[in-house]
Formats: sequence, structure tokens, C-alpha cells
Amino acid sequence: MKFSESWLRELVNPAVDTQGIVDQITMAGLEVDEVEPAAKDFSNVVVGEILTAEQHPNADKLQVCTVSDGSEEFQVVCGAPNARAGLKTAYAKVGAVLPTPDGKEFKIKKAKLRQVESFGMLCAEDELGISDDHGGIMELPADAPVGSCIREYLSLNDQIIDVDLTPNRGDCLSITGLAREVGVLNKAPVTFVADNETAPVIDDTFPVELKDAADCPRYVGRVIRNINPQAETPLWMKQKLERSGVRSIDPVVDVTNYVLLELGQPMHAFDLDKLSGEIVVRRAVQGEKLTLLDGQEIELNADTLAITDASGPVAMAGIMGGEPTSVTEETRNIFLESAFFNPISIAGRARSYGLHTDSSHRFERGVDWQLQSRAINRASELLLEIVGGEAGPVVETVNEDELPAARQVFLRHSKVNSMLAFEMPAAEIEEILTRLGLGVEKTSTEGEWHVAVPSYRFDIAIEVDLIEELARVYGYNNLPVRTPTASMPIKERDETQVSIQQVRRALIALGYQEAITYSFIEAGLAKQFDDQYDAIALANPISAEMAVMRTTIWPGLVKALQYNQNRQQSRVRLFESGQRFLPTSGDEIVQENVVAGLLAGSRVPEGWQGGKDQVDFYDMKGDLESLLALGGAAEEFSFVAGQHVALHPGQTAQILRNGEAVGYVGALHPNLIKALGLNAPVYLFEINQAALCRGSLSSYAEISKFPESRRDLALIVDEKTAFDEIRKLVQKQAGEFIKQVTLFDVYQGQGIESGRKSLALGLTWQHPSRTLNDEEINNAIDAVVTALASEFGASLRE
Repeated sequence: MKFSESWLRELVNPAVDTQGIVDQITMAGLEVDEVEPAAKDFSNVVVGEILTAEQHPNADKLQVCTVSDGSEEFQVVCGAPNARAGLKTAYAKVGAVLPTPDGKEFKIKKAKLRQVESFGMLCAEDELGISDDHGGIMELPADAPVGSCIREYLSLNDQIIDVDLTPNRGDCLSITGLAREVGVLNKAPVTFVADNETAPVIDDTFPVELKDAADCPRYVGRVIRNINPQAETPLWMKQKLERSGVRSIDPVVDVTNYVLLELGQPMHAFDLDKLSGEIVVRRAVQGEKLTLLDGQEIELNADTLAITDASGPVAMAGIMGGEPTSVTEETRNIFLESAFFNPISIAGRARSYGLHTDSSHRFERGVDWQLQSRAINRASELLLEIVGGEAGPVVETVNEDELPAARQVFLRHSKVNSMLAFEMPAAEIEEILTRLGLGVEKTSTEGEWHVAVPSYRFDIAIEVDLIEELARVYGYNNLPVRTPTASMPIKERDETQVSIQQVRRALIALGYQEAITYSFIEAGLAKQFDDQYDAIALANPISAEMAVMRTTIWPGLVKALQYNQNRQQSRVRLFESGQRFLPTSGDEIVQENVVAGLLAGSRVPEGWQGGKDQVDFYDMKGDLESLLALGGAAEEFSFVAGQHVALHPGQTAQILRNGEAVGYVGALHPNLIKALGLNAPVYLFEINQAALCRGSLSSYAEISKFPESRRDLALIVDEKTAFDEIRKLVQKQAGEFIKQVTLFDVYQGQGIESGRKSLALGLTWQHPSRTLNDEEINNAIDAVVTALASEFGASLRE
């Protein structure tokens, strides 16, 4: 936002120079982008009056003018098309020094133009460095005092300050808001614009209906009739507008823009004679058309708030008015409006149409919801002064239930001191908050306050917002520099838990690399990898490839494998620990932490002594079993044949912990391998992180000094019998001193009946305090063989 320093000083005039103000507001969080003078340096330029203007005898495009500086008359040759008798303009006398576009300067001397002497120069705005306008010489008001210094008359000894405001400080998008800030920072009094009510002289009103009161809870309007369309905007108002980056158009539009800059309330004026029926504030009907003030025709979307009459939309609420009902040079009667719009209903709408206006910029950030009537009164006062007319009553249409609620924030002195790292006196806290316009009321407890937030401060909602205001006004440079200290006791660690860091380190030690993939995936891919859950769709996805939330980590890992294989990386081992997002019957989303891994390519890295064997199911299962053993509770886990839409039907195992399903391990389905263009078998696992990391408490047992005893058994069992079931039965029947059951051979073929298989088991016993004798071992073997025969129909292989 640009503003004129001289305008600011009309409201608050601290005893600091321009740079002081710039430094203050920058340190207060209102960053200054640029400071530039209202005009470049020049001297000896006065208000001159053209007494006569005659055709140059030797040039068609030149005129010979007689110019008065109030005391003498001078002959000046001028080529401007608007030079005419009676015009008051900027006159650079002989000896005047003017700026040049390249930053240099030149001096005005007596000259001859086509054999006619010229004493000085009549200046355009760009020749004085006021603007880029070179359409003709300056045209000053008829009451401009001839002979007065042009710099003083136009207040050109001024600075234009450009402030880059953060989105939360919409209250400073006005000269009043900035003056309030400067007043607070300097403890200086602020002269706020008076709220003078203009008494109505006619009874005319225009009806207004709020169909969408949630988006527009307050709409204030006033009819003004019989204005003078020939009136001109006063010079002082033009200057303030132009120095704020706003072009002067006509008095009515200029007044609405002036009030916007002065108070921060966007306004609009309709040509009353072009309105029909009543004003209705509603959502647009999809496809309704409106020609805007800038001449472009747009089709309104259904989410756009519109100001309409009987003919349809006449303005985009909070953004821009329509051309058909705009004020023109023929306008005699106007309907002045000032409204409050919910910031949410305006935010992003202008950008969706490729627009950005001063109104939308303010409404998106929040406009004071109690400012509308005051803005109407101020605009009425200025309009009646400039264009005359007869004002009707101010009519307010409001839905109180939809207006923002007045806020109170609880503030504790102890919290202030804790966050600012020093003891700020209570009196200073109250004084700063009061200067900021906040209402401060002490509670019954010492050092606590209830703070009433004014309607223009949308950014203050919680206690730390108030503390930030205290720090800002007190001065960040004045806050003490302290090294933060904190008590950091050693955190208790549950020895039954395996940390996810341990899991990651174990996988890295096995040759895996950690991957981090997107939580959002393609909808089609989600269905291919999980038919149990319907993936949750995003309301506003970045792209079609990131349209739903993943219900398994596998799609991301497989896409990473695909990416690597496309770049000649044939051996890939990846893992990821992260969340999957599962829908429930209600509106809640279950976020479950899981660990997943992927294996593809050769078993060992390429080398002169390494084989070329490819990984298989048991490589993945072995890696997974090493993870399950981290918590010392590997015996609680088991693997059973399972089914999963993404895995090979014959190479899929469900992971159980104490009978409860906690994950899957298996080979990627051949159809998926083909669909994704993968060039080798892929093996995957995914397990619930909580189940994986829940271990058991370690216990100490002395190592036996006595030798182990081992016996080998070759059993013939049904080919569908799982070794895990046999292992459990053997451990149960082999006595308390069984130490290990090892499967060291599996055989099917010649000598083995069809549908059966041979399992070679190694059973190891060890007693802690003595050597086991043959009889004890033989008894244990007999018990095992008998139980296996009874339970599984097993027989010893001859």
C-alpha cells in the first residue's frame, strides 16, 4: 500500500523524520518496500497564468504565449496543444533548474524558437518529475495563486511510502490504520476523521434484500439525487489519490476511492436511474454474465457472491462493479453502498477470474464489520461538498446473527514475562494495549486481564497474539537477549518397546534403502493394490496421479522400483515407515503407522565371486523374521497362507501375532508386474508398526557349561503341513530342555509318495546343570514321534 507522508502527518505528527517513521513501522512488522519523493528536485518554478496565446508566425505547432508570474509578464513559446489564454499552469522562469529522465538536470535559459524569443518554459507533469504524463502542460485550478512556488502550492515536498503488509494486518490498509500504528509507536495523539452524520433532506430509499446473509450480513445504502455531473474533484483529493497509486476518474468514483484509502472500507456508487427492482445480495447462478467496469465480460460461477437487481448481476460483491450501472458524466442520481462481506466468501474469487482489485485485497483480509455506516456518512459528507445533491436516509440491512462476534482474550502477566523473557511492568502492559485500541479489564486475580478486541483487529484471537502485540510495540530491539534454558531430564524408555529407529537401522544393515513416498496416489493404482478399503478421495487434488490417500505403502514403493528399473537399476531393496489412511463407517480417518519393504533383483551384488541367483519369497521372509526378532518375542509371530489382491495367489502369507493379523508378505501379483512394466519378480511385506515394535522384557539366564545333545529326524508328512505347526508340537513334546528345532532339508521326489514330503529336523537339547543321558533323549524322541504321528500322520523316513 502506498501513502503520502503529508497525509499521514495530518492525522498524526510524531517528532521523527521520514526515515524515523520508516524504521519504526518496519520494526513493527509493516515492512517498507520503497520511499520516493512526490516530485523530483527542481527550483524556480511558479504558478503562471497565460494571458494570451497566439499562433507562432513561423511554426504550425507552436504558440507564442504571454505569461504572468504575478509581478511581470513574459513571452514564452510553447508547443503544448492545451496552452490557452486564462489557463494557470507551471511556469519555469529563466534560471530554473529542472530534472531530466537520466537523473541529471538542466537549466532554463533565454532562447529563440523559430526566430521568436522565449523567456522560460511552460511545464508538463513529467518535466517536473511528478508523473509520466506528457499529454500537455499542467492545468492548475482557476483559484491557484499566481506567482506562488509550485512546490509549495502542490505540496511536492512530500514522500511516498510503499508498505508491504502481511495478510493478517488488513487493519493497516488505510491511512487511519497506519496513523493509529504510528501514534501507538510514538505515544502521539491521533486525529481521527470525525464521524459526521449527514441529515437526510429527501425520503428516497432503494430496497435491499440479503438472500445470502452468511456471506453478507450487513449492507448499508443511501440515495443521493441531483448531483452536479460537471463538478471536478478538488486538487487536494486528486493529489492524495495519485500519491496512493489511484488514478483520478470523476468526483463520485474519486470519493469512494478516497474513503477506501482513508478508512479502509471499500465502497461503490451505482447510477440510481440504471437500477431496477431492488438490490439482492445472493450467490450467482452458474453462467450468469456481467460486464465489469474494465470492459471485460465474464461468466459468473455459482460460488461467486453477486450484487443483483431485477435485470441480473450488477456487481461482483467485494471485487468490482458492473459497467451497465456505473456512474458516468450524465449521472444525476446515485445509490451509494457500503457492505461487510465474510472474508471466506471473497477469498480467492478475484484470482479465479484473473482479477485483483483494491476492494478484494481488503475484503479477503477482513474489513472492520462496524465501519460501514461511518463510511457512508464520510462519503456523503464529501460528495455533498463536491458535487452537491440531496441525500436520503441511510438504510442499513443487517442480519445480526451472522455478524462476527466481539472477542475477548484472557491475558496473564506470568505468560507475558515467560514468553518475552523479562519482567514487563503491569502498568506498561495496560498502557500499550490501551493505546492499541483494546479494552483492558482487570480480573479478580492479580496479574490477569480480560482484553476486548476491537472489530478492526481480525488477527487477534488468542493470548499469544496479545503478547506478540506487546513485543512489537515495546520494540523487538528493546527485548533482552537471553539464551533459552530448559530442564531436560532423561526420558524413561520402555524396554519392552523397539524404537522405529532400531527397525530402520536393522533394515539398512540388511542392505535396504529408506524411501519416502507420497501419501497421495492414483485412484486406479489404489484399487489394484487394495480391494478391502475404498481410498479416501481428496477434495482438491494436485493432479490425477495424487487423487486419493493411500491405504497401503506398497504403491509408492513399487512406483519407486519402476522408476529405478527404468534407469537400469536391476537390484533394488527399499523400505518405508509411514502412515496409511483407512476410512471408517463414520467421518473419521484411521491413520495407521506401518513398515513396508520391497525386494527385487539379484540376491547379492554383482561381483566376480557372487552368484546370479534372484531373490525369492524366503529372502524376504528371512529379512522380515530378523525384524520380528528385534523385540525378543519372535515366537509370538507366525505365518499362514493368505490371499491379497496385490500378491501372487501361491506366494502370499499373512503375518499373525498371537493369532491376530498384523500384515502380509509375498510376491507381487504377475498381473501387476505386467501392468507396471516391471522386469523381474518383486517381493513385498507390510506390517503394523505397533505390533512390530511391541517386544518383551529381556531376562537373564546363565549359559550352560554342559554339552548339547542333538538328534536328527526325517519325517514324511502331508505336503500341505506347515513346518511351523510341526515346530510348535515338537517344542511342546520334547521337554523343558529343548533348545532348538531346525529344519535343514525338504525333499519331494523319487522314493517319496505323491502328495507327501520329507522334512529333516535337527533337535537340540541342553541342560543348565548337567549332561543329559541317552535315555532321557530317547524318551523325548519317542514322545515327539508319537505326537507327530497322532497329530499329523507323520512317519519316520526309512
